[in-house]
Amino acid sequence: MRPLTIPLLSLLLLSACSTPAPPPSSPSISAAEAPSPLTGLPTAAGQPVLAVKVDNVSPARPQTGLTQADLLYLEPVEGGLTRFVAVFSSRLPASVGPVRSARESDLELLQQFQRPALAYSGSAPELAPRIGAAPLVPVPPDKARDAYTHDSRRAAPHNTYASPEKLLAAAPGAGAVRDIGFRFGTAPEGGAETTQHVVRYPAAVVSLDYNPQEQRWRVGMDGAPLAAAEGGALSVGTVVVQKVVVRDSPFRDSKGTSPFAQTVGSGEATVLRDGRSYQGRWSRPAADNGTTFTQPGGQPLTFATGPLLVLLVPA
Repeated sequence: MRPLTIPLLSLLLLSACSTPAPPPSSPSISAAEAPSPLTGLPTAAGQPVLAVKVDNVSPARPQTGLTQADLLYLEPVEGGLTRFVAVFSSRLPASVGPVRSARESDLELLQQFQRPALAYSGSAPELAPRIGAAPLVPVPPDKARDAYTHDSRRAAPHNTYASPEKLLAAAPGAGAVRDIGFRFGTAPEGGAETTQHVVRYPAAVVSLDYNPQEQRWRVGMDGAPLAAAEGGALSVGTVVVQKVVVRDSPFRDSKGTSPFAQTVGSGEATVLRDGRSYQGRWSRPAADNGTTFTQPGGQPLTFATGPLLVLLVPA
């Protein structure tokens, strides 16, 4: 065998040296996971969305399951009170409640999720056809009887609880979690140092206290921490105070006319994260669009990762 000539040997060495190295391994989440569009945290991809109406008056506290929600909306209801829409996807508690009735506001609010399952204890008869025609999968007690129980230690109507696992089993057509406009990342520049914030509804007061060790906002209602029946208390990574138009709904409750919180449109917003508050705007051009939050200059108003609380407050 003839020895390699110097030019040929040099060519082979050059070829070996120029072969691209394989890319370094990345510590990113696995292919079976993706950042949740509701929390920014890694979660199994393609999980369905379940929204549950949860009572928030004093006899309903402490509630069950709210600490496991990815996203909580607090909306105005009759008599100046409030009610939660608890949105679950990445985690499911064993039980959630007390479950209460649906409102017109829920139908517009939830359309951005594109066919979520909605659990509720009932509705005004006039609203039932609207719920049936809405792009969601309704799972009230008459459609998911095995999912609901009553707690004998609680007085009606604050005694209805549900199993999220059984609710989703009764809603096979529920849509998968999707991008609804939230953006997560490092805190924007500026903002104002804020460790306490209070939001007032006509007949309810929400207090928000920042805990730097937990990097969470502890949520209080009417002067007391919002305790969880399963232990601990409710805390979230980001709070959004979203100012919305609130008008009378044509549907009524025993306490009077139901308010309708309009979540399509635009308005002012305050975002609380990392012990600071940021002023911005929200925008949702159509009901099937997500809601974006921007800084005064138009840049995205990013959220801290973790559970999120959105307070729908009359503008």
